[in-house]
Amino acid sequence: MVPAQSAELSPPTPQTIRKAIAASAIGNATEWFDYGVYAATTTYLTQAFFPGSWGTIGTMLGFAVSFVLRPLGGFVWGPIGDRVGRKHVLALTIVLISVATALIGILPTHAMVGIWAPVALISLRVIQGFSTGGEYGGAATFMAEYAPDAKRGRFGSFLEVGTMAGFSGGTAIVLVLNLLLSDDQMASWGWRLPFLLALPLGLVGLYLRSRLDESPVFAEVDEKTDQTNVSLWASLRRVIVQYWRPILIMFGMVVALNVCNYTLLAYQPDYLKNTIGLSEDDGSRVVLIGQVLMMLAIPFFGALSDRTGRKPMWWISLIGLFVFALPMYWLMAQGFWWAVLGFVVLGLLYIPQLATISATFPAMFPTQVRYAGFAISYNMSTAVFGGTAPLVNEAVVDRTGWHLFPAAYMMGACVVGMIALVFLRETAGRSIRGTQTPGG
Repeated sequence: MVPAQSAELSPPTPQTIRKAIAASAIGNATEWFDYGVYAATTTYLTQAFFPGSWGTIGTMLGFAVSFVLRPLGGFVWGPIGDRVGRKHVLALTIVLISVATALIGILPTHAMVGIWAPVALISLRVIQGFSTGGEYGGAATFMAEYAPDAKRGRFGSFLEVGTMAGFSGGTAIVLVLNLLLSDDQMASWGWRLPFLLALPLGLVGLYLRSRLDESPVFAEVDEKTDQTNVSLWASLRRVIVQYWRPILIMFGMVVALNVCNYTLLAYQPDYLKNTIGLSEDDGSRVVLIGQVLMMLAIPFFGALSDRTGRKPMWWISLIGLFVFALPMYWLMAQGFWWAVLGFVVLGLLYIPQLATISATFPAMFPTQVRYAGFAISYNMSTAVFGGTAPLVNEAVVDRTGWHLFPAAYMMGACVVGMIALVFLRETAGRSIRGTQTPGG
């Protein structure tokens, strides 16, 4: 039931909702564009920053280290977003992410400045991680609070279209450059170009976000409860003490979500090349085909969740991945087209989770702590189990020679997700207005 204090809230116009979707999605696209480019240029980054014994492990460490700062970003940006509003925090985080990504494109290499090259790369990845700690949770919250209750799954899914568009766009640009430039040109300067493109992408996102009003759900609560009188530490303590249950539930669900995500999207190009033996271009093509099909499927599953509920979507995804992970990873080793089939099957099984993030997670918390609760839980789980997934997979496969380990790792994560899912409250169609926990 909608709280009485929220009864007079006027719904945003369709045009405003479309602007909110675009503003949220492009920030997510900028974030994931960086991850897509980083994953697709692993070979060149290794040559430029981690020559010698560190090799690919050093590059994967550069990928993982950005996630170490994500929880800190969540602890800082989340309470600020609940205190001063979603819009202002999201404007700042998209600038930090795009500038840090672009700066990677102008870094000197190890051959030029020695150890300072990987130090600079890792430092920029830390800035990205800290900024991302406020970006994703804020964007999902912002979009959820603009969307109509009955269509929150459909509209929220477009945030993940931004995810896949950014990731696949980064992969596609690197693939095109590989076709247009020689290996020497790519190794020398070609790998830098995709990183530089993050700056104009971020500026477009900043422009879109600056032209939007604060989310109506937040504005309504902020008008009636003065959050500025609450210190950031008090806000943080309130979230952790009073809302530990949804924090733990989300943590477990995000273990499954992000182990699958970063194994399939970030680690897969390197796995297909170094473990399966595909060429770098063929590995990128496999991932790109899968990403495009996944992107097309996202709105369908998002809209379907409005009719069936969020939990059925998650059960289908988690059980499907648990059952098919091992056979599909075995299939990928049989050749290029088998790799395409195996990757597409796993990718489409993963989409019911991805498509419903923005509808599921923000609805687990009331308005006054929604940004912080989402950001803290999501980023802590992502830091421990998501961003480290490529590093864990690479290290275990390299040490044991067991090529099916990524499948087993995903299966274990799905078990954790299923345990957490048992305790999730269904909130499809429920209002997220007011200061009460939705579905409570």
